[in-house]
Amino acid sequence: MPTVSMKVNGDTVSGEVEGRTLLVEFLRDTLGLTGTHVGCDTSQCGACVVHVDGKAVKACTALALACEGQSVTTIEGLAKNGALHPMQEAFRENHGLQCGFCTPGMIMSAVDIVKRNGKKVKEATIRAELDGNICRCTGYHNIVKAIQDGASKM
Repeated sequence: MPTVSMKVNGDTVSGEVEGRTLLVEFLRDTLGLTGTHVGCDTSQCGACVVHVDGKAVKACTALALACEGQSVTTIEGLAKNGALHPMQEAFRENHGLQCGFCTPGMIMSAVDIVKRNGKKVKEATIRAELDGNICRCTGYHNIVKAIQDGASKM
């Protein structure tokens, strides 16, 4: 079996994988980083979003071997020195979650949206760019509010 090496949340990691091993499987099963969720296995729900070299990627469609040498950030890697990332804090403060299953992917997508669109990202832009993230519990109102609040603090 081939070995894959990458940086995950700032740490260099490696592990043996089959050629068909998905990044989400490597993160969850090999590294034990279970914050990245598997919701649909078809790239539709967004629960598996992580950052690869700073860009949002659905980890259920990325092969682990394709991430060789790259830098991956998961929801576990956003907090620094015991303090939540501003977007994580905004989701908590603005009730941007209910059951929490979609939340890691929503937050990782939100951070990417803000990085690309700036701190004053408009509601319409947020709603359009969350198109690939499904939440079955909320009406998205508080998620959008949380993203706008988090954006202002990033």
